[in-house]
Amino acid sequence: MCLSTVYKNTMEEASIAMKNVMRIDCRDGQVILTDLMDRTLVIQGQLEQANLVDGFVIVKESVC
Repeated sequence: MCLSTVYKNTMEEASIAMKNVMRIDCRDGQVILTDLMDRTLVIQGQLEQANLVDGFVIVKESVC
């Protein structure tokens, strides 16, 4: 099973949006994250980078 940590904008400890992410959906300018416990988080933005070998994803937030 590949689980990832998702960061907002930069890969820094303070930028962690969610850990143990098992699913990522992108639609209508939103990135929808679902973790191992089936909790969801919606971020306005787009997928910037995903490295599933190293277990991290970076989402670039939209500026409103």
